[in-house]
Amino acid sequence: MAIKFGTDGWRGIMARDFTFEGVRRVAQALSDYLKTHAPKTKAKHSVFVGYDRRFMSDVFAKEIAGILEANGHSTTLSSEPIPTPAVSFLTQKLKAVGVVVTASHNPPSHNGVKIKLEGRAAPESVTSEVESFLDRAHPVKGSEPATKSYRKEYLDYLRSHANTAAFLSRLPGTVVVDYMHGASGGLMSELAKGNKRIVEIRSEIDPLFGGTAPEPVEKNLAPLREAILKEKALFGIALDGDGDRVALMDEKGRYLTPCQVFPLLLEYLIENHKLKGKIVQSVSLGYLAAKVAAAHNMEFEELPVGFKHVAEQLALGRAVACGEESGGYAWKGNLPERDGLLTGLLFMEMIVKRRKKLSELWLEIEKKYGASDFRRVDFHISKPATDKAAFTAKVQKRVPQKIGGVPVKNVMILDGVKVVLENGHWVLMRPSGTEPLIRTYAETDSPKQTQLLLETAAKWVHTHL
Repeated sequence: MAIKFGTDGWRGIMARDFTFEGVRRVAQALSDYLKTHAPKTKAKHSVFVGYDRRFMSDVFAKEIAGILEANGHSTTLSSEPIPTPAVSFLTQKLKAVGVVVTASHNPPSHNGVKIKLEGRAAPESVTSEVESFLDRAHPVKGSEPATKSYRKEYLDYLRSHANTAAFLSRLPGTVVVDYMHGASGGLMSELAKGNKRIVEIRSEIDPLFGGTAPEPVEKNLAPLREAILKEKALFGIALDGDGDRVALMDEKGRYLTPCQVFPLLLEYLIENHKLKGKIVQSVSLGYLAAKVAAAHNMEFEELPVGFKHVAEQLALGRAVACGEESGGYAWKGNLPERDGLLTGLLFMEMIVKRRKKLSELWLEIEKKYGASDFRRVDFHISKPATDKAAFTAKVQKRVPQKIGGVPVKNVMILDGVKVVLENGHWVLMRPSGTEPLIRTYAETDSPKQTQLLLETAAKWVHTHL
């Protein structure tokens, strides 16, 4: 069976696509890749293998660690489930290669493998080369790897980078943290050292994730909304299955889209942390971040979808903050990696220092930069659009000069087809490539206009596919 690494790892449905045979093949390919890239200062690589709370993740992780150890790499296996950002942190602390068994936000039936290097996702150049080693050698019989807990080290990292001692005790009310049964479960209360202002829900281990995908999007967050209203909380934080994605709800239980969260985060970092430099974001994120950057005379750039693309700019010192539509954010001074807990802590700090409710902070952004109504819809098609160039060419021909009476300003083909109108409203269509889906995103200043763009995009998609 073909194994392909996507925007952040290889994943598939367990027992169909994601199997022990496939895991062993990946482990051997990674081991062989590492042998051809031996460190200059020592004869072998150090590797840390972590895993999330999914069914059999610990067993798959042990299999990977055993094969890496048997191939001569110094391998340590986490003794407990651990968030993906923690593994990224350990690649820097231990000067190691990181491997995480996780399917992130995907349904319980899925699992996967992520590779981490130098505090972030392995670039495509690395994962492509790992793929090239698949099946060159038969997987060796695994050895027994060493195990160790690094939970404390990750918590210390969060405390030092979020300066929790300065604001957690000063929270003017309760904050609800929804772990969605993911790998971050219980970490916020450990950070807060028993602070009763932190209320946790869905923190226990449940391989079925309560019957839904552990993806922090509005349709999956009814329990968070209920808890916010019951506790009369300041706001709520939701984390995905492996802890790198985050979502926010205000004190009224209203979901903030990533197109609202990112400008809020930027404005605070610029004004309160004196952040200065270039802002980068995925092409599927909203228009307000560009307005924030322009207001502060900062550069701004959009990049293809996939956090590794924006994180690379942060890692290389070419940007000071980055964001993506799926709820991943990072900024200068931390790892070039999305981290849901770290983002949640920043918003707690924001509430304390600004002395305002989250809804009030959003209203300030809306008043200054404009409204944002963002939605994403996945359109099903008969078969995967594997030829993305052909898809792009067909849709481009369909774009008129005006939509809803508003002139088209620009058509971007950076990743799919993004149509930007003169008033800044936009719609983006991206084929999945592996699934029979067209992912469609739209943002305007009103629900009515957003719906118009989504309906228009649906007509283009069904006309040409």
